Amino acid sequence: MTDILESMRRLMVPIHREGYPFIAIGLILALALGHWVWGPLGWLFAILTLWVCYFFRDPTRVTPLRDGLVVSPADGRVSLIVTAVPPAETGLPAEPMTRISVFMNVFDCHVNRSPASGRIVEQIYTPGLFLNAELDKASEDNERNAVVIETAGTRIGVVQIAGLVARRIVTFVREGDDLVAGQRIGLIRFGSRVDVYLPLSSQILAGLDQMAIAGETVIADLRGQESPRQFKAE
Repeated sequence: MTDILESMRRLMVPIHREGYPFIAIGLILALALGHWVWGPLGWLFAILTLWVCYFFRDPTRVTPLRDGLVVSPADGRVSLIVTAVPPAETGLPAEPMTRISVFMNVFDCHVNRSPASGRIVEQIYTPGLFLNAELDKASEDNERNAVVIETAGTRIGVVQIAGLVARRIVTFVREGDDLVAGQRIGLIRFGSRVDVYLPLSSQILAGLDQMAIAGETVIADLRGQESPRQFKAE
């Protein structure tokens, strides 16, 4: 009985309030179409509503805390680890930094979290295109919201990027806020990407194509105190 209750508890993940309007619309359409138009159509919208509930899930995360550690800002696949100049609007020096990109598909949890503890010194929204978020040029061409965090004596950039399906970036924080690593900072609706810009001196602890968990997976160490990691794909 205890095991059954524990399994139910894990399945009943909280839903973020940003999802409530979409869930309400889905339920209304399911009931109306099923009753007035065609029964199977109502069931179809009921299934879609369940998927919306799943999309807007907001599970609790356990974040490792230590000065210098950088955790993943998003659930998803580490799609790029490259050297790149950060977007000009961030105000970061126009010099190469390490960029770690985490791509979220429509089945990943889309609540984004702060990769490190610190203070937001810049927050800039930039309108743009809605290209495939997996493309490298999406970092400069797509709609995005950039947050610059001062942490551990340095500044890092976090950029939420809208994708093909995503049509709104929602932020929960603003310039001047003090953050704790793993704190919720925003949400991108329906498929997208988050880039993290780090100093080249950072020890990278993520692997290409690794599946990351927002607020839990350690992706870098700003102080270089962690040993390098090796990865194996099977």
